[in-house]
Amino acid sequence: MKKLTLLSVAVTVALAGCSGDDGKNGQNGIDGTNGLSSLVLQTQLAVGDTVCRNGGVKIDSGLDADSNGALSTDEVSSTEHVCAPTITSLSSNDVAVTANNTWFTEGENQVAAAKSLAAKIAKESGKAKNVILFVGDGMGISTVTAARILEGQSKGKLGEEHSLSFDTMPFSGFSKTYNVDAQTPDSAGTMTAMIAGVKTDIGVVGVAEGAERGSCLSTKGQELVSAAELAELAGKSTGIISTARITHATPASAYAKSADRNWEDVSDMPESEAENCEDIASQLVNFEKNLEARFMGVDVDGLDVVMGGGRRHFLPKDAAFNSADAVSAVEGDRTDGRDLTAEWQAQYPMGQYVMDQTGFDAINPALTNKVFALFNESHMQYEADRKNDIAGEPSLSEMTAKAIDILDNNDKGFFLTVEAGRIDHGHHAGNAHAALTDTIEFSKAVQAAMNATSDEDTLIIVTADHSHVFTIAGYPKRGNPILGKVVGIGKDQPSLAADGMPYTTVGYSNGGGFKDLGSEADADEGYYHSVVAGRVDLTAVDTTAPGFFQEAMVPLSSETHAGEDVGIYASGPGAHLVTGTNEQSYIFHVMDYAADLVKKADAAVQ
Repeated sequence: MKKLTLLSVAVTVALAGCSGDDGKNGQNGIDGTNGLSSLVLQTQLAVGDTVCRNGGVKIDSGLDADSNGALSTDEVSSTEHVCAPTITSLSSNDVAVTANNTWFTEGENQVAAAKSLAAKIAKESGKAKNVILFVGDGMGISTVTAARILEGQSKGKLGEEHSLSFDTMPFSGFSKTYNVDAQTPDSAGTMTAMIAGVKTDIGVVGVAEGAERGSCLSTKGQELVSAAELAELAGKSTGIISTARITHATPASAYAKSADRNWEDVSDMPESEAENCEDIASQLVNFEKNLEARFMGVDVDGLDVVMGGGRRHFLPKDAAFNSADAVSAVEGDRTDGRDLTAEWQAQYPMGQYVMDQTGFDAINPALTNKVFALFNESHMQYEADRKNDIAGEPSLSEMTAKAIDILDNNDKGFFLTVEAGRIDHGHHAGNAHAALTDTIEFSKAVQAAMNATSDEDTLIIVTADHSHVFTIAGYPKRGNPILGKVVGIGKDQPSLAADGMPYTTVGYSNGGGFKDLGSEADADEGYYHSVVAGRVDLTAVDTTAPGFFQEAMVPLSSETHAGEDVGIYASGPGAHLVTGTNEQSYIFHVMDYAADLVKKADAAVQ
């Protein structure tokens, strides 16, 4: 089979007689036979032809038996293919549709950026001076996706193409969230795994699986060492931030050892247990003393920044100790008469105890080395409802930025853990608006940390303790409001289910179900309304309003956690280790590798 050097040799379809005598007048022709003409038919072949895959020319030849001047199929006696050469490169015109496409160019740019970021990552151990662990409580993959879209739409975009701050981090992986004794976990067991490197049972804080929940004495010998404690022993500054009560399971795992996550203050403990174990709030205030007692001969200076909610667990059950913004007639819960805020102030006379926005704003990071901030009687407000706080309270991003400004005064670096605790609470209430707006604020807090630190010396890990039974479903068109009803591609009216009623894109597999509370921004108000099972006609309901609670398939008083994997995102020294699917306890080991926490703490103890 011949090859053409140039495709242009394949001329358009042509009919040509051969040169020489055509054999007319009964004479044998030079090129014909018995007075017949010899004809050649050339047919151009398109790319993809079965014989010439890259195109070419098919050349048929034969005698014009019927003397009509045309070569018919039955007159063809010989066929030859002249194929175009194999294409080894494409011209700019050949790939214009691809190369000029926005998705294609964005992908190319992303590869270049990823290569640049990866090249900057310090891969040797001990290169991280600072470590920040961000935990979006209950922030499963569907929550990240929906929050990304919601924030994008709030900025005038279609939404799906938007990125949250941690979406841009160069490394990511997955975390398996189960507890040792539970397929679907809770925050106590999961955060203990992340911050101490050991998976444990549901409901226990800072202790290994050998402890029995609710049995104080069973924790003896089962106490784990958290990354915060290791950092403290290594001479680093340490901080804990949460929008939940600071004694809640996730933040408590950084500093406490408890057989029950619910033992937030002494009034929560059975008397028999309180005689032998210290409640979680008391352990926070006595963090320095307890750590020095556990590791004899060390000298630490205690937690430097503590910010969150939960004042009730630090104050006596006496109205005389009520704060200015107390919601309950008696704010404090403690039955032992102790005012732990006063005890903290006595330990750190130069430290600042604050309880509102004014006090927070007055903190001068350059002149402050200790801050204890309790902004609410119980949990802090949902971000969507924060403006309604009686005394005012800072956002998670504001707390994160100020904490870093204080902690980075230490030349040895710092360890900080930041929890967006109310993502979880919004989901439990069945209110996607609350959960997603708190996730967006969480993303802003991560961005604040990225802005205030350097990839060269700060490892930032962003993850979740567990997921929720929160779904994104249906076939809505691109840019359809993520909190809205499903509207199909090319449609302008909501799609209808088999029951003839519209349905929302996001929803819950279980929980309290539908409620329409309009502009109400406090998702906890939903608990004061009945559980609604089954479908509701949403035709006239504004499902994007803060007070709309999504339908749930299985009616429960509170929506539950889910058991699937959650994401891990990382930047900075050691971030390259965050890849693939991992046990949740692996996160601690990444932080340890990056900052040499165990090695440095061990040197201090010896």
